[in-house]
Amino acid sequence: MESQTTGMSQLQSTINKTLRRVPDFPKPGILYYDITPVLSNGPLLAHIFDYLIDKYKNQEIDKVVGLESRGFIFGAPLAKALGVGFAPIRKPGKLPAKTETVSFETEYSKDTFEIHSDALEKGERVIVVDDLLATGGTASAAIDLLSNLEADLVELCFILELEKLEGRKALDAKLTDRGKNATTYSLLSL
Repeated sequence: MESQTTGMSQLQSTINKTLRRVPDFPKPGILYYDITPVLSNGPLLAHIFDYLIDKYKNQEIDKVVGLESRGFIFGAPLAKALGVGFAPIRKPGKLPAKTETVSFETEYSKDTFEIHSDALEKGERVIVVDDLLATGGTASAAIDLLSNLEADLVELCFILELEKLEGRKALDAKLTDRGKNATTYSLLSL
């Protein structure tokens, strides 16, 4: 029987080999890690979902929050598998009802995120899912939105983390400043 560590190591290696690296996108000097080849590999995608389901199935999660847009790809099916609801965090003007709003900066842009004001109930245990942790700007905005709604953030979960951009460090500092016990998890760190 294959050990869990060996299986995890193989999963990480397969994700790393499958990622597409695109230099100078979306602007010069940025090395973009394109996850779409991972998404198009059915067996690999299934393995990722199996791993995430196993990781979260006993953590008493009430909702999964996905960040626009690739966080939806991983978040909604994970919520279904866990038997819980899904709450999207979107860019401005995409949600039809009353929203909470926060602005943020990423490695190469400034933007705004919104969540429906009634998407989460006070004290609900949630995980935030996204494909990539770079500088931590989008996830930091999610922390602010969840704090505004008084949700209990359990973990920030990413498929890929770019360590050199120190997003985890920024998120850990923000979580500490906010008095949150949440953790930051990445399936693969490069």
